[in-house]
Amino acid sequence: MPSINKKSNNLPLSFGDKGFWRVALTLAIPIALQNMLTASFSLIDTLMVGQLGPIALSATGMAGQWSWLLNMVIFGIASGAAVFISQYWGNKDIDGIHRSLGIATVSALLLSVVFTVIAAITPEGVITIFNKDPAVIESGANYLRYACYSYPAIALTSLLGSTLRSTEKVRLPMIVSGLSAITNGVLNYLLIFPAGLGVKGAAIATVISSWLGLALLLIISLIQKNIIIAPPSKLFCFTRASLSEFFKKTSPVILNETMWGLGTVVYNVIFSNMGYEEFAAITIVRTFENLLFCFFIGICNACCVMVGKEIGSGEIREAVRDTKRFNIIMPILSVVSGIIAIALRSPLVSLFNIGDQYSAHTLGIAEAILIIYGVWIAIRNVPFILIVGIFRPGGDTTTGMKWEIFILWLFAIPVTAIMAYVVKIPFLAVYATMYLCEDIPKSIIFMIHYFSGKWIRPVTDEGKAALAEYNK
Repeated sequence: MPSINKKSNNLPLSFGDKGFWRVALTLAIPIALQNMLTASFSLIDTLMVGQLGPIALSATGMAGQWSWLLNMVIFGIASGAAVFISQYWGNKDIDGIHRSLGIATVSALLLSVVFTVIAAITPEGVITIFNKDPAVIESGANYLRYACYSYPAIALTSLLGSTLRSTEKVRLPMIVSGLSAITNGVLNYLLIFPAGLGVKGAAIATVISSWLGLALLLIISLIQKNIIIAPPSKLFCFTRASLSEFFKKTSPVILNETMWGLGTVVYNVIFSNMGYEEFAAITIVRTFENLLFCFFIGICNACCVMVGKEIGSGEIREAVRDTKRFNIIMPILSVVSGIIAIALRSPLVSLFNIGDQYSAHTLGIAEAILIIYGVWIAIRNVPFILIVGIFRPGGDTTTGMKWEIFILWLFAIPVTAIMAYVVKIPFLAVYATMYLCEDIPKSIIFMIHYFSGKWIRPVTDEGKAALAEYNK
């Protein structure tokens, strides 16, 4: 595989291409808005539960780690399926899209049921993973034993939305997310405060709004007869060969996201055991991180769809040119977002302190974390755009998995734990250690791999033939 920098083999890089911006913005803006609306689920829950005090906020944040882990695995399934779906879309292989969607649907549904059963049977056991405080366990379990019934709906909505986005249908997932977010907000207020249900009310609101969102997505899709609607004979016509091909490509992505999700859970165990006030600060900050991150998800998904479609249809040079563009766009927007986060840190954090529920210690930590995030986000987004936006749609699902797992589990997590429990440096230094140990080695390794061009691995016949020509 020649380097992608080989001038005779690639198209000139230009940011004045109106066609590029038209497609990129048409994809990125609705996807960003959809994810912002989805992230508002967490923001609304956190703001309203936050009025119940730091113990309730910390407890629901810990309970949310169980659904976070599920979401990471589902994201792995959806991202793995998108490798096929985006390239099949470029090749107009509708049967291939439906076959991939069917396999992914069965996988996501079974997994979400497992997570639901575990949380329903032993919610206290799940919360105990993160904290031993009896008050936190009681509050978190009270939330989790109801919220867990939203998991199948959230999993299927996520997967179906990903499929629509991979086939350039971005408006419907955005509309459904908006309606679900509005429903969630209204029900949160009614059930937490007038009904007096507290964290239980927040959980019930999440369940109702999640299932409503899935129902709306399916009903509107039936009316539109879009790509996710197909007869069972098309969706579930699995053969041993098709299953083998699917999981050969997707299993590294699923493993990657699962292990990364587990790594995040381990980080949160480290942080939560340093104090519930510290974890309350993290819970506050992550709601804003999630909202800012929505813009990057939109950019990354636009890159994923465009690159996958181009490689699947055999437009290798166009795909390489567009990856270079996105590799420049992402850091610039990350720096801008980081500056905004730092500048607005005080008013953002103060939103949670209505009624003076939180100590100056908690609020100060939250503001400091936002500063760390704002300074570092441009570096943190380098591996994100490379793995999710470029390598995976290019057909390379193994490189990201291999190095992310290695760096996370054998370097970043051990060093962070040692700094917290052995060296016993301050909390904020431990938090910064997590970023440094993860993102610097990943960014270096993945940039080297990107410039090697070895991430271009088509799954369609047209793409394979075009790659052979590209290599000459």
